[in-house]
Amino acid sequence: MFALLFATSGVILSAKYSNITIDQSALLALKSHITHDPHNLLATNWSTSTSICNWIGVTCGSRHHRVIALNLSSMDLTGTIPSQLGNLSFLCWLDIHDNNFHGSISIELADLHRLKYLDFGNNSFDGEIPSWFGCFTKLQRLTLYHNNFIGVIPSTLGNLSKLERLSLGRNQISGRIPNSLFKCKELKFLSLFSNSLEGSIPAEIGNLTLLNTLILESNYLKGLIPSSIFNISSLQVIALSDNNLSGHLFPNMFDYLPQLYYLDLEGCQLYGRIQTPPPSLQWYGVSDNNFIGGIPSLICNLTSLTGIDLSKNNLDGTIPECLGNLSSSLLEIFLENNNFHGQIPENFAKGCMLKSFRVNNNKLEGSLPRSLANCKDLNLLDVGNNNLNDTFPNWLGNLDRLHVLILRSNRFYGQVGSFDVTVSLTRLRIIDLSCNNFSGYLPTNFFEHLHAIREGYEKKVEPEYMQQGFDKVLVNYASGLSITSKGLETEFEILLSIWTVIDLSNNQFSGEIPKILGELHLLIVLNLSHNCLIGPIPSYLGDLSELESLDLSSNKLEGRIPTELKNLGFLEVLNLSQNKLKGPIPQGKQFDTFTNDSYMENLDLCGLPLSKSCDTDEETPAKFDRDDDDSDELNWKFSILMGYGCGLVLGMSMGYIVFTTGKPWWLIQIVERVRQRFAKR
Repeated sequence: MFALLFATSGVILSAKYSNITIDQSALLALKSHITHDPHNLLATNWSTSTSICNWIGVTCGSRHHRVIALNLSSMDLTGTIPSQLGNLSFLCWLDIHDNNFHGSISIELADLHRLKYLDFGNNSFDGEIPSWFGCFTKLQRLTLYHNNFIGVIPSTLGNLSKLERLSLGRNQISGRIPNSLFKCKELKFLSLFSNSLEGSIPAEIGNLTLLNTLILESNYLKGLIPSSIFNISSLQVIALSDNNLSGHLFPNMFDYLPQLYYLDLEGCQLYGRIQTPPPSLQWYGVSDNNFIGGIPSLICNLTSLTGIDLSKNNLDGTIPECLGNLSSSLLEIFLENNNFHGQIPENFAKGCMLKSFRVNNNKLEGSLPRSLANCKDLNLLDVGNNNLNDTFPNWLGNLDRLHVLILRSNRFYGQVGSFDVTVSLTRLRIIDLSCNNFSGYLPTNFFEHLHAIREGYEKKVEPEYMQQGFDKVLVNYASGLSITSKGLETEFEILLSIWTVIDLSNNQFSGEIPKILGELHLLIVLNLSHNCLIGPIPSYLGDLSELESLDLSSNKLEGRIPTELKNLGFLEVLNLSQNKLKGPIPQGKQFDTFTNDSYMENLDLCGLPLSKSCDTDEETPAKFDRDDDDSDELNWKFSILMGYGCGLVLGMSMGYIVFTTGKPWWLIQIVERVRQRFAKR
């Protein structure tokens, strides 16, 4: 009996050791396929001298002591997945997201029949999504987002009856959404955004009665939004923006979606009127459609609302005054590109939470409400292209978090005064005051406070995007922002925080360009055109090393173009036309790329690319100022007169000697020696 028991134990231990060896070999094969391990996480830890159950990212089961979970997420690893990984037969959890794994997925992984969790998201895998993924009948989560997968969504995924989460967004998947997918009755999260899917949204989507998140944005889907979507009472997130959907929204749809907190139907060619959403809604985005009518007053009862985007529609009427009362919860208000009239609400409450307020391109009148000063976290303020009539809002100096200020194309007037508050727009990066009636000198004190453009405020290693995180969805609060850059009206989908612009064009600013502008070292676009500026183009503008666009046209500037502007190595657009500039155009570097249009109607300019050539004196830069030139000219004339006078006296004296002595042999000998010397040469 003892002998039999001993023998049996030996067999079990041998099998157990053998199985551990199989798992170890599989993991070592994976390690050998890692070509870059910047943090040495596997290089130093995955060693045969220790048990694999103690290796980083490895979890073993307590019963069989086999590897049941492998989590290598966010380790910055680069490599491929070896076929041997399919030998981890007890593996239930495989997570390698946020790395740089690449290549195709080996079919040997189909042997991982115990898998419940598979996350390959945010890597560089390519090829088609394997159809044999449908063999993972226990799979609850499949995440393949942000890779390079091509082809269609395999219909075999409909076999995953226990699947709760499917994320295939941001790949290159094409074709239609397979109807078989809606057999996955346990599905709660479905994300297929940023692919090339086409066709209509199948009505069978209504079978997913447990679905709480539906993200299909940025595809080529067309047709009507199936009414069956609004029968899924569990839905919390609907994101269908940037497709070719059309038609009328389901009447009273919000009555069927009591838990909805995020709705994004941007750019879907929908029409009708704005419906009052449920009290649970936090983000209401229906921009770039064909909605008409006004904003329903009941929207002001939504105390949970943190963002509203009704921009780019045909809405009219006035902006409800009660929106100001919601500012203690609202983070974003986007109402631009509509037909709203009347005044901007005046009652932004103390403790206002607004980060972005955009009402540009409407027909609003009156003044800019001073209560906006209560919004201490305001990042972006755009009231451009309205009929506002006001002086420059000096009280904005209290908003030390403001990045973007756009007052363009209104009726603002007067001087841009100095600030008398402690903090003055230190983070401001984009200032557009163009097409108003501002006057006086360019505001030196204003420029002095622009620390974010002068030396960079809170410098980052990587540039940030001007955007706000909204739970699971990223809201880019600068999306669609329109700025005149490099001579063109440009609309930005995503705006980098390092983008810096000053546009004071089409006003009545006078005086010279202040020296402080030369200290705005991070400036990319500077537009001072169509004003009444005088004096020379200052040479210190050559210190703006990041400048890509400089427009000083239609002013009264005079003098030469400073050669220091050749230091602007990134300059792509230069417009100095319609001034009183003279002298040669600098040659070389970026100046070789500019055309005649950059210098039009400066009659005294010369040199390439103009057809007017410069005189030799004009081409040689003056070394002295006018007083020195006048002094040199006087000295030169005096020297000539002195030489002429002395020569005349000497000549007359010589002539007198010759005629009185008859034989001036000493003079004849001197002349003869000189003649013989030149004859030999």
